[in-house]
Amino acid sequence: MSSTVNKLIKNLGDDIVINGDNMDRATSYWDSRPATAIALARPKTTAQVSEILRICHENNQPVVTQAGMTNCVGSANAQPEEVILSLERINKIENIDTTGSTATVGAGVILQTLQEACIEKSMLFPLDLGARGSCTVGGNVATNAGGINVLRYGMARNLVLGMEVVLADGTILSSMNQMLKNNAAYDLKQLFIGSEGTLGVITRLVVKLSPKSSTVNCALVGLNTFENVIALLQKSQRELTGSLSAFEVMWGDHFRAVTKAHNSDTGHRAPMAREYNYYILLQTEGGDESYDTDRFMRLLEDCFEQDMIVDAVIPKSETERIALWDIREDFEAVLEPKPLFLYDISLPIVDMDKYITEVKSALKTKWHKVEFYVLGHIADGNLHFFIRPNDSTLSDKVAHLDSDKIVYSHLKNYNGSVSAEHGIGMEKRDWLSYSRTEAELSLMKTLKRTLDPKAILNRGRVLGNL
Repeated sequence: MSSTVNKLIKNLGDDIVINGDNMDRATSYWDSRPATAIALARPKTTAQVSEILRICHENNQPVVTQAGMTNCVGSANAQPEEVILSLERINKIENIDTTGSTATVGAGVILQTLQEACIEKSMLFPLDLGARGSCTVGGNVATNAGGINVLRYGMARNLVLGMEVVLADGTILSSMNQMLKNNAAYDLKQLFIGSEGTLGVITRLVVKLSPKSSTVNCALVGLNTFENVIALLQKSQRELTGSLSAFEVMWGDHFRAVTKAHNSDTGHRAPMAREYNYYILLQTEGGDESYDTDRFMRLLEDCFEQDMIVDAVIPKSETERIALWDIREDFEAVLEPKPLFLYDISLPIVDMDKYITEVKSALKTKWHKVEFYVLGHIADGNLHFFIRPNDSTLSDKVAHLDSDKIVYSHLKNYNGSVSAEHGIGMEKRDWLSYSRTEAELSLMKTLKRTLDPKAILNRGRVLGNL
């Protein structure tokens, strides 16, 4: 046992700090192999986080921050020489203020737990993504998560009013602002949103809420051209102004992969024909049932008349609506067999069709049996890919690198981003220069050296080793 771990246990107790040999913890949500680290610290308060970081800073001990462990890019995967700092116990919903439309929460609060607590008070925390049952609000903010409601409510960055964060040396920076407008000099919380734990450890948050909508309208529609996908998006944004909350696109291959083929036991029941090139889930939320429903149905009728859409399914119950969303959010049918490579990128909507065609062609040239599945939030420019090379002659590492080269080299031509919402972590750090200039990267490194001069926080993530 290292002297640093001994000191952590002495100062905080063995209830808070567990020696690495006694951990019972998976590497991540996606990797069930046992995690390796010299210790696991599970503080219950910001003060305890401060003490842990103070000791680690004094002893040049690297720390990796964890919460829901659903990160997809290796930001939270522990290295053998690190101390795991888990925020899972800082999980109290301190207050839901229905008058000021805010919630004060610990960073370890599960996203779905906060959503449900807000609904009980007729309020809405609008950040929403498929991992809602496992991911935490602090992790969402640290990665600037997006999800299905970005179109209407914005990303995590748009939903944070106040923050408490612990710096690398243990300094507590508390700015638990509850006001929508606060223009008193620098907005320091923005430094830590999306920084993936490399600049400080977020422990508490004040987030914005919205009134819960009383009406929901939803439809799954089938289309055959990307021109019609864009046309439907523009028409929906124009004619459903103020109520359009989601516009999710699944390319045909993805829809077919996650729905049942004839006589198949796997996948979701297909609510419509499986032959279309594109499938879109659109959803509105409002407060006037008659007006909202009439407006929604009028849009769909117009789109049929204009040959914009060729098929549509409208759920008749909440159960049916959830079943439609399960098709969009459940990836189990495409996750096996491995290796499978996941990407989240963004680029201008007008370039998406051409980019996808180029990437698909390049993948087919590289691997004749490749599987390529595409879906996305496209209204905010975000696409997700699943790529399975199906080439047993290559190691997973080599295949992953070849896949990265194809995805990112074509993306660079469109000035896109290598990460739309999952972050950079370890997986994408070598590609960050494709989306950021040398001047931007230089300033980022200056910030890192200033706030974490010993580079103990999430060492090697995002910017690599400085």
